[in-house]
Amino acid sequence: MESEVGKILRKRKMTIAVAESCTGGLISSRITDLSGSSDYFLMGIVAYSNKIKENILGVSPRLLQKYGAVSKQVALKMAKGARLLANTDIGIGVTGIAGPRGGTKIKPVGLVYIAIVTNKKRIVKEFRFKGSRKEVKFKASQAALDMIIRCAHS
Repeated sequence: MESEVGKILRKRKMTIAVAESCTGGLISSRITDLSGSSDYFLMGIVAYSNKIKENILGVSPRLLQKYGAVSKQVALKMAKGARLLANTDIGIGVTGIAGPRGGTKIKPVGLVYIAIVTNKKRIVKEFRFKGSRKEVKFKASQAALDMIIRCAHS
């Protein structure tokens, strides 16, 4: 999937910045595994703590308190923050609970929000992945790459 992301971003002359939490840099790693990815990949931030989400990506403490770090609202703000920081065509934000600990009835392990922001679009999707921590992270990275491909195609 990462090669497809690279092909379409290069063809469309688009750039991307990634802000990820629960995936721990996996999306950025997969995209940059390809030689020449510096043509379109400008920045990746692993914003694991709320302080980084606030201080670097511009997520307001009020937003974190009201909705929690794992929310559509925070994923969207992370995507916007990454896009603004790197001045890219696409910003993506990913937040979730990879497990095995940290889940609740309301926000179970495997809950992931992925947001994509461009100058014309704001897309946020909720996912509920099953599996081990490693599997949840991989499935979230797959979903994010798929969203990038779909967004860049349209």
